[in-house]
Amino acid sequence: MIEQMTLRDLGVIAHATLPMGPGFTAITGETGAGKTMVVTGLGLLLGARADSGVVRAGAAQAAVEGVWLVPESGAVADRVADAGGEVEPIGDGRAELYLGRTVTAEGRSRASVGGRAAPAGVLAELAEQLVVVHGQSDQLRLRSGAAQRDALDRFGAAEIGPVLEQYRQAYAAQRELAAQIAEITGNAEARAAEAEQLRAALAEIEQVDPQPGEDIELAQRAERLSNVEELRQAAAIAHDALSGGGDVPDVGLLVAEARRALERVVRADTVLAAHAAILDDISYRVADLATELSAYLADLDDAGPHELAAVEERRAAVTSIVRAHGSLEAALELARSGAFRLAELDDDGERIARLRGDERDAAAVLDAAAERLTAARRAAAERLATAVTEELHALALPDARVVVAVEEGGASASGRDEVTILLAPHPGAEPRPVAKSASGGELSRVMLAIEVVIAGTGGVPTFVFDEVDAGIGGAAAIEVGRRLARLAETSQVIVVTHLAQVAAFASNHLSVVKAGDGSVTASSVRALTGADREAEMARLLSGLADSTTALDHARELLSLGHSGLIG
Repeated sequence: MIEQMTLRDLGVIAHATLPMGPGFTAITGETGAGKTMVVTGLGLLLGARADSGVVRAGAAQAAVEGVWLVPESGAVADRVADAGGEVEPIGDGRAELYLGRTVTAEGRSRASVGGRAAPAGVLAELAEQLVVVHGQSDQLRLRSGAAQRDALDRFGAAEIGPVLEQYRQAYAAQRELAAQIAEITGNAEARAAEAEQLRAALAEIEQVDPQPGEDIELAQRAERLSNVEELRQAAAIAHDALSGGGDVPDVGLLVAEARRALERVVRADTVLAAHAAILDDISYRVADLATELSAYLADLDDAGPHELAAVEERRAAVTSIVRAHGSLEAALELARSGAFRLAELDDDGERIARLRGDERDAAAVLDAAAERLTAARRAAAERLATAVTEELHALALPDARVVVAVEEGGASASGRDEVTILLAPHPGAEPRPVAKSASGGELSRVMLAIEVVIAGTGGVPTFVFDEVDAGIGGAAAIEVGRRLARLAETSQVIVVTHLAQVAAFASNHLSVVKAGDGSVTASSVRALTGADREAEMARLLSGLADSTTALDHARELLSLGHSGLIG
């Protein structure tokens, strides 16, 4: 339940605090005063899209804050906790939830949930469990088949919901198979060309059989073989320097002589012992290096011009593969994965046959799901029609009859059903679609009746109606007010209205008051009681707040509304 809402710089409203409370709250005011801004502000609190156009002219930002009474534990409290916020317990298992939303003049929006910043999407999730809002455009939406189908699905959610989910899964599976068949058959030539290109590429790679890193290794070998004489000369000089050769002294012998010289005197100074150990290690290293250089020279002697030619030939073949595929790694990856892709392409004929078989099976599953969905909707349609008809009898349409028709239509993700709400306003009249036959006042009452019936299947504690009484008056308006009052016995009801007959039934009456200095218009909100409420009711009835006749009528209407004796 909404306990209180505060608006700042929202549209024409400079600052207003709206005490809501339980029961039936009516919001009235002159045309253009900003009544609908109350619904707009509530929508912002419930995650509606932010628009810089709602910011009051000259203000930096608009702000909306709301205090809600919610269960201390449960789905709402859990979602708030997940968002990092908190509810504040007040006893009796209830808690207060603070929601906030700001919109800057540049269009940026920020939301807060339970004292913590949160995405606007969290507000939208909470809205599903907190409130149902019906704006002035809902009557237009009710004219569409999709909206009527949605109303039926909401009414029969317990039975229709699981079947609808099964249908949607089957529909998605069938569509996916159809898309695969269309992709294969529609691109047959392209896929055949791809197969030929892939086959040729794989054959070339298989013929060359490159190895990982071979291009780099071949480049290094070619460089080595191209400079074999220089390498041989350098290695020979180094080898002779280490092992002795010609007139070059033997490094190993010199190191051994130095080590022996130190060993003779290490007893006199232990510092030299460490040096002797190092020389001993050097002698081993020199011997090992000389052996390795000897082996290197032998390997060079085996390398001749024929080896260089073979390396260059292999290098050319590998380079061709690299150029064709961008890198050796890409070629090797194609060799690993290309066979699977080629097998897939070569299997197109048999695959299409398999997919078409799977599609037939999926179509059968879809048909069965569609039949179950239709049956569930038709069962719910009968119950909805009966319930809405009863509601219309209570809304000054005693002879009206509603039929909810479920007929076969085109397939979509929502089923194969076309749902049409039909209205027969008088005995003997043929039921006709409300979108074509209902007057504005009748459509308003049909919409209200549907919402009231659906409300009985939900658990949403608050209903907001923005001029649900559009197009009606007189006795019909009285019955709408009466029905809203009855709904308020079990739920919080907030109604933006211009009819005194509706406002008379409210237990809480708020008025949006417009004021201005000739250049700037500013509105505020007042709670009306006593003479102030009588004056507002008189204004609604006659346009004259101080007319004696209008005031008398207003007092009579309020008295009858409070006593429940109207009609």
